[in-house]
Amino acid sequence: MKYIVAIIQPEKLEEVQAELFKNEIHLMTVSQVLGCGRQKGITQIYRGRKESGTLLKKIKLEIAVNDQFLKPAIDAITKAAKTGNIGDGKIFVLDLEECIRLSTGETGGPAIG
Repeated sequence: MKYIVAIIQPEKLEEVQAELFKNEIHLMTVSQVLGCGRQKGITQIYRGRKESGTLLKKIKLEIAVNDQFLKPAIDAITKAAKTGNIGDGKIFVLDLEECIRLSTGETGGPAIG
């Protein structure tokens, strides 16, 4: 079992979800987050003054998958979220030690699906 954390551009969420759905990956948690990376923020004019923001709006996807869904999930996220520009995001893959479905008490891989 793996736990995928993907940070993507907000405008790419629908495309990423559509690609994940094509690969039978429907279970995910989506959060609006702020972050900074190599982009180092943006500069805007606000009320006639130049202001710099170091934190940019991003979307964080958290997806638990069984091992056979790992590559399809990564491929789907990469295909839909990649523009080739700095700031497209990142994908992190972590080992998932255990999963427990609260309603039934199922554990392990069956509890994910």
